[in-house]
Amino acid sequence: MAETLRVNPIQCTGHGVCAELLPELVTLDEWGYPVIDPRAVPPDLDRDARRAVSACPALALKLMKSEVPARSGSASSGGTNPRTPR
Repeated sequence: MAETLRVNPIQCTGHGVCAELLPELVTLDEWGYPVIDPRAVPPDLDRDARRAVSACPALALKLMKSEVPARSGSASSGGTNPRTPR
């Protein structure tokens, strides 16, 4: 079973540590809040993802079990951000 990164938008305070430690899966929006790649964390980035979760000063980043298959190739900017109006 794969794992995906999830951010709690209420807890997140926009420090940007996650994007610094894991730029392959996390980008920042125009306000400095994370936009997380919704696909599963690939095995080669598992250690970096766990480091980003541990380093989050607001404890807003989590690794969750998922049925989503692991991604391959480079990260896209197709993540979702609940703070962005649609």
